[in-house]
Amino acid sequence: MSKVYFTKLIILILPAIFFSCNKNVSKIPDVYVNFSIDINKTEYIDLRTIGSHIYVKGGVEGIIIFRKSYDEFTAYERACPYDPNCGRVTVSEGGYEAIDTICCNSEYSLLISGAVTKGPSEYPLKFYTTSFNSTSGILRVSN
Repeated sequence: MSKVYFTKLIILILPAIFFSCNKNVSKIPDVYVNFSIDINKTEYIDLRTIGSHIYVKGGVEGIIIFRKSYDEFTAYERACPYDPNCGRVTVSEGGYEAIDTICCNSEYSLLISGAVTKGPSEYPLKFYTTSFNSTSGILRVSN
């Protein structure tokens, strides 16, 4: 194989690889998130129970904070991964799934890293990093 032929082949293949990899990236834009809440304060009383959640401002369309266990919290973006411009997900009555009732009726597990459980959505919920100090009751959410 000649060097010129090999170079042309690389030039043709690289864009295909680049754009096919880009296909699996969520359409939700990255925005700066960095805040702390004290779950001992009255406005966060709903987070004192395992399996509970609250909505807070931040992210693109708001954030769901979900208490997974005594010392583990998860934070998910409310913008729908299927179409972030269409609406926001809400937590189901059972409390363990987030559902997009406006755009696509996709469902996402709050217990399993925001994974799609029903949908046409191919993407899980976008998540934010959490750290919790059980002594002070301070939960930090960031990206």
